[in-house]
Amino acid sequence: MKKVFLALIAIGMLAACHQSNNSTSSATSTNVANAPVIKFTEEKFDFGKIKQGDSVMHNFNFTNTGKSPLIITDAVATCGCTKPEWPKAPVQAGESGVIKVTFHSAAKQGLQDKMITITGNTNPAQSMVHLVGEVIVPKTK
Repeated sequence: MKKVFLALIAIGMLAACHQSNNSTSSATSTNVANAPVIKFTEEKFDFGKIKQGDSVMHNFNFTNTGKSPLIITDAVATCGCTKPEWPKAPVQAGESGVIKVTFHSAAKQGLQDKMITITGNTNPAQSMVHLVGEVIVPKTK
C-alpha cells in the first residue's frame, strides 16, 4: 500500500512539472515571437592590407527587424586592440543603427580576424560580426 501511495505521488509530481514546463514554453515562444531581431547589412568586413601601426574603422549597419525595441547591453571584441561602440538608446522596431568598430594594428602582424560579440535583448542574446584583414610589417632599410 505504501509503494502504491508513493508511486501516485511521483506520478502527480511529474504531471505537475510537465504542465509547468508547457506553460513556460508557451510564454517563452510568445516572448521570442515579439523579441527584437538584429539584422546586419554585413557580418564580415575585410579591410585588406594595412601597415603595422595603422588603424581601421568600420561601421556595421544593422536594422531591428523584430517587433519590440532593441537594447544592446554590451559589445566586446576578442582583444583590446579592437574597440566597438554601440547605440546606448533603444533602437525601435524597423529602425536602424550602427556599431562602430576601430582596430588598432600596433604590435600586430599577419592575418587578423577580430570577432565582435554583441549582447542584447534579442533571441539568441548574442550576435557576432568580424573585422578581417592583414597587417603588413614595413621593411626596414
